[in-house]
Amino acid sequence: MEGVVIAILAVIVVIVLWYIGTSNSIKTMELKVKEGESGIDVALTKRYDTLTKMLDVVKGYMAHEQATLVQLVQLRSGMSMNERNMANKNMDEVAKQINIMAENYPELKSSNNFVMLQNTITDVEEHLQAARRLYNSNVNAYNAKIVVFPNSIVANAMGASQKQFFEAEETKRQDVQMTF
Repeated sequence: MEGVVIAILAVIVVIVLWYIGTSNSIKTMELKVKEGESGIDVALTKRYDTLTKMLDVVKGYMAHEQATLVQLVQLRSGMSMNERNMANKNMDEVAKQINIMAENYPELKSSNNFVMLQNTITDVEEHLQAARRLYNSNVNAYNAKIVVFPNSIVANAMGASQKQFFEAEETKRQDVQMTF
């Protein structure tokens, strides 16, 4: 009888330790998702700052209101992933407009400052892509952790829910048509 009680207590201790370990693992993974989300915010802010500076260079060659850019890409903390996706889409449009302006003003394209800013934008875009990849990787690991049995028992008890991936807008999912 005493051996049965010890066995039951051992099973209970193992279950409690497993629950605590799984709970801590889920919490750690959620922190990594939040860190990845913060990385996207940093990259979007860097992108905003770079586009703003680029627009200032462009404005040296032509009259253009910066208010349009500010309204489109103003980043605020607490944005949902959908709002970040929308801000990203709007910044893509602004970048296209800046490049179109440069095409219309050849002397702008030859400006060393403009060339340097274009190179910086390439760097900023790569940084943003890396931040998105890290975030999505963390989201994938977190989502997998909370849906797999028996971890899902702990996740449901904690109220954990799946996180949303950072997704590309529909136009960027299509094949690029190259014409010469």
